[in-house]
Amino acid sequence: MKLLENKTALITGATRGIGKGIAQMYAQQGANVAFTYSSSVDAAIALEKELLGYGVKAKGYQSNAAKFDAAQELASDVLKEFGSIDILINNAGITKDNLLMRISEDDFDKVIEINLKSVFNLTKAVIRPMMKQRGGSIINMSSVVGLKGNAGQSNYAASKSGIIGFSKSVALELGSRNIRSNVIAPGFIETEMTAKLDEATVDGWRKSIPLKRGGTPEDIANACVFLGSDMSTYITGQTLSVDGGMLT
Repeated sequence: MKLLENKTALITGATRGIGKGIAQMYAQQGANVAFTYSSSVDAAIALEKELLGYGVKAKGYQSNAAKFDAAQELASDVLKEFGSIDILINNAGITKDNLLMRISEDDFDKVIEINLKSVFNLTKAVIRPMMKQRGGSIINMSSVVGLKGNAGQSNYAASKSGIIGFSKSVALELGSRNIRSNVIAPGFIETEMTAKLDEATVDGWRKSIPLKRGGTPEDIANACVFLGSDMSTYITGQTLSVDGGMLT
């Protein structure tokens, strides 16, 4: 029996990195997958095709969840197409790193809008249908940076910390309706983005982690499978750090 059989998941920002790893693992575990992307049409088409190969229903939607109306429309389209939204994974995010002295107002606002406001927008869009079906699992992607801060990332840290406070509040509000809200805080995860970094720097990071390696998108996807499945029906309002012991 697959852990996510007959469940429909909506995953934002799924054409690369962590989001793509989650979408692939969810399809392997039997979930129907609706996913969003912002501009990479070819990558979205390829992913849709790959997910369909697992014998599940899958569809990509070009959508900007940072816009309130777009998030409402997305949820409504997914419901029409798939019939339910059992799991929401708010994964889409950006960075615009700079020291506070140099950060522009626009760079601060954009990161808050895409990383944090989108979580509000989409959660708001799915809670009514989840309440009707008397169940659902919301998984929000934070970061170790949201737990400990990081120089040069005050905007990103603020957005990722905000996700934690927001998720805990949602857990308190919606627990009686059997809707769970949890957070995953990834550590140093090796993706296409980190592959572009200087190898010596990356190796230094690996050595500083107790498990002596960077994480993989699969490591995050496994945690998402657990929190989306019925194995975690008594877990809500929690932040699960998937960081190789980085914050220990």
